[in-house]
Amino acid sequence: MPEITQRRKLDQPRLGRSRFEIDPDGFARFSERIARFLGTGRFLAIQTVIVFFWIALNVVAVQWQWDPYPFILLNLAFSTQAAYAAPLILLAQNRQDDRDRVALDEDRARAERTKADTEYLARELVALRLAVGEVVTRDYLRSELEKLGERLDARPSERVRKRKVKLTRPGDG
Repeated sequence: MPEITQRRKLDQPRLGRSRFEIDPDGFARFSERIARFLGTGRFLAIQTVIVFFWIALNVVAVQWQWDPYPFILLNLAFSTQAAYAAPLILLAQNRQDDRDRVALDEDRARAERTKADTEYLARELVALRLAVGEVVTRDYLRSELEKLGERLDARPSERVRKRKVKLTRPGDG
């Protein structure tokens, strides 16, 4: 029966295949911290102290000379450090590029939204200006009423004059 269960799950990966699994993102974060440390003044100061101590011990202490004058072991340590530092720095740069790309995409989207909002507000402002241009203002209404009052004052009063109505019969021509 267990064989059938295993056969049925062949389309799915087994969980927990190995005991030692590396989290790629965790490793990248760790290498980024190392790369950041390699670029600090603290690292340079520590490395300088170690190199002076190394050279002093190998020149002065005759019985502890594990790396005589051409300091081949020191050069090997520097080469190993450079061999590991370069890929770590490149990995940190790649992660920074990814972050920059995401930030750039977000900035582009924000700029597009801002542009769309600005265009919408500009259209609304134009519509409001047109609407306000058609609205009767207090000064315009006052001037029109004054003009109408002046025209009424200038006309002879038609109320007093009565019209004479001429009655005609049909057929009277």
